[in-house]
Amino acid sequence: MSFQLRRAQRLGGASLLLFGAAATPALAQDKPAAAELPAVTVTAPSPIVRRAIVPSRTASRATRPAPARDRERTAEAAPAAPASATPQPGVLPVVTNQFATVTVIPNEEIRRQGGGQLGDLLFSKPGITGSSFAPGASSRPIIRGLDVNRVGIVENGTNAGGASDLGEDHFVPIDPLATNQIEVVRGPAALRYGSTSIGGVVSATNNRIPDALPACAPSFQAYGLPAKAPLAAAATSPCVTAETRTAFSSVDRGVESGVLLDTGGGNFAFHADVYGRTTSDYSIPSYPYLNDQTRSVNGRQPNSATRSDGASIGGSYFFQGGYIGASITQNDALYHIPGIDGADHNTRIDGHQTKINVKGEYHPDAAAIDTVRFWAGATDYRHNEIGLADPADPTSDGVRQTFTNKEQEIRTEVQLMPFNARFAEVTTALGFQVGHQELSAPSPDNPGTLFNGLWDPNNSTRVAAYAFNEFKFTEQTKAQIAGRIEHVELHGTTPNFPADYLPDGTPQVGIARNPSFTPKSGSIGLLQDLPGGMVGSITAQYVERAPKAAELFSRGGHDATATFDIGNPNLTIETAKSVELGVRRATGPFRFEATVYYTHFDNFIYRRLTGVMCDDDFASCGTPGAELNQAVYSQRNANFRGGEFQSQLDVGAFQGGIWGIENQLDMVRATFTDGTNVPRIPPLRMGGGVFWRDDNWLMRVNLLHAFAQNNVAVIAETPTPGYNLLKAEVSYKTRLDRNWFGAREMTAGIVGNNLLNENIRNSVSYTKDEVLMPGIGVRAFANFKF
Repeated sequence: MSFQLRRAQRLGGASLLLFGAAATPALAQDKPAAAELPAVTVTAPSPIVRRAIVPSRTASRATRPAPARDRERTAEAAPAAPASATPQPGVLPVVTNQFATVTVIPNEEIRRQGGGQLGDLLFSKPGITGSSFAPGASSRPIIRGLDVNRVGIVENGTNAGGASDLGEDHFVPIDPLATNQIEVVRGPAALRYGSTSIGGVVSATNNRIPDALPACAPSFQAYGLPAKAPLAAAATSPCVTAETRTAFSSVDRGVESGVLLDTGGGNFAFHADVYGRTTSDYSIPSYPYLNDQTRSVNGRQPNSATRSDGASIGGSYFFQGGYIGASITQNDALYHIPGIDGADHNTRIDGHQTKINVKGEYHPDAAAIDTVRFWAGATDYRHNEIGLADPADPTSDGVRQTFTNKEQEIRTEVQLMPFNARFAEVTTALGFQVGHQELSAPSPDNPGTLFNGLWDPNNSTRVAAYAFNEFKFTEQTKAQIAGRIEHVELHGTTPNFPADYLPDGTPQVGIARNPSFTPKSGSIGLLQDLPGGMVGSITAQYVERAPKAAELFSRGGHDATATFDIGNPNLTIETAKSVELGVRRATGPFRFEATVYYTHFDNFIYRRLTGVMCDDDFASCGTPGAELNQAVYSQRNANFRGGEFQSQLDVGAFQGGIWGIENQLDMVRATFTDGTNVPRIPPLRMGGGVFWRDDNWLMRVNLLHAFAQNNVAVIAETPTPGYNLLKAEVSYKTRLDRNWFGAREMTAGIVGNNLLNENIRNSVSYTKDEVLMPGIGVRAFANFKF
């Protein structure tokens, strides 16, 4: 068998599953009947999905010049895979070649839905919601009831950085306006990013480090290669492509705009983008404050205005067998914090992040190694929390606290050539990861004191190795065994708190803490093709997580959560044992995915509210009139169980297109082993709607009902009422005559959100009793490609 043929077969075989897949659907151009819908295909690879079937990659690997030792055998090479049809918008992406659920938000959906934060964009996806501390400004994804320290966020394969896992009021420094695709990955594939991703990984991708030469490279096409070949095989002529993204929203009088440029020539490709967004206080259906009826709000959520902008430039060099590239990105945000305390103190956050990324890929002409990949990133993040020290004194406005995060990370993977082990074809990938983080959160209110700010400056170092082994028994049956081991060292200082966490007059002494942990994780999974085009999967995981710095070293007031946080330096490793069962179908007129799961946590780490109230320092704890709930990081065993379902049925042809119905359902129940409730868990949600689409148009109406959440924690959590979220959208996509004004493609549309103008409170938000989600609004958008 020739070298080329082996590689072509690997693109369609077991190694594809090793690195995951993100799917976007493809429908034929001639508007087929519902029963003739082709299979879902992948359109854009990401760090999680490097081995996904992309038509251009498949063709390029099969058609680029063979190594010298194989040129005489090219007659044996498999033919290039045919290019997939242009996908219609709105088709449910279902990923069937993964061992656990993967949620995909393709580019066209991001453009339609918009959203200033990843949590806003993912808010209604089955099994996912957002923290919604400041809608449109700070909203972090929550997956199956797990948040912050159990959900990883990466951009182009490296940690997103920032401080969103350190406080619910902190923004995620990834803007959907500059993002091309988002994948939410659960299960074994999340192990490559670390044990802090027990809940899953949210991966955002863009073209800031180009992994393909521009689509307008004519000499590549003349050479017989696809327009976006990822490997250089011939010189290309310089060319430029551009895209503009613009939207207006009525609910917050928001305006957003972005420009993306891609160019290249020869063996080089370059990318640049710039974007900006501004909103005012957003409209709300009624009075937001449940426990204070004395304030004037004038139909808008007080102190909820936002502003953000960013820019990036990057480039890649392509050579025979691979590429290497780098980018530098600047993210800036200035946004207000809604809620009574935020409005009284005019609280706002001024955040800035500078991030440098490097990544590369190499396919050596070797007998043992298929691909070598690496990712590296360095982040310098800082934000100031600004507000009035005295609500009655406008001259007291200033910086109340500063958060900084300096973080570096390197990750490399080596994928070996598949080999025949008689009982199965085996594909192995080995990875190595190292990271370092330095955090600080000083406050100007008590400079020079022993315990200034939320925590003393601390740092951590993480070194890890992991392996994925996939076994392809037949075309219909595959299995995977994966494992990870890492070593974590942390350094910080904590005070000597009394056992009952009440001040006893004893002077507090700083104690240096240098804990270290060696968590180990593993998973095993089975993927089986079933009759009727269905695929079944079962995965079992054992994941250990080391405590993070905030859980160990906190000792101060945390306004975002209205808590006085006390870290526990004696925390031990948290262990999650989980099982997930899934059935999916991606082809035909009825597409669906159904998943059920169960996770048992040993030593689950959480903020335990003691019932004591504090102000800004420990000496104030227990004082009458104090405003912050004392919260001690503690550990208990807990159980999480739940499931998700979503489907789409193409009923039939209508007016040259296809109409159908869709629905979704998700639930999670989380309790400690004594039967009490884990705090801030999303409610049971179910919904459905109707749609009509063809190659150009998409029309959809969808209603999502969230039931009341009455399963609340014993202390300091109140029930949350249910709501109905009605959405409708109309969008149109078409190619343009370049003679018009130079654009070659346009996508435009209108999206209506919360059309029933319901009072929506998010049960997972710390500020749900003071902050309503936005009321009725319309978003108009237009994107042009040049």
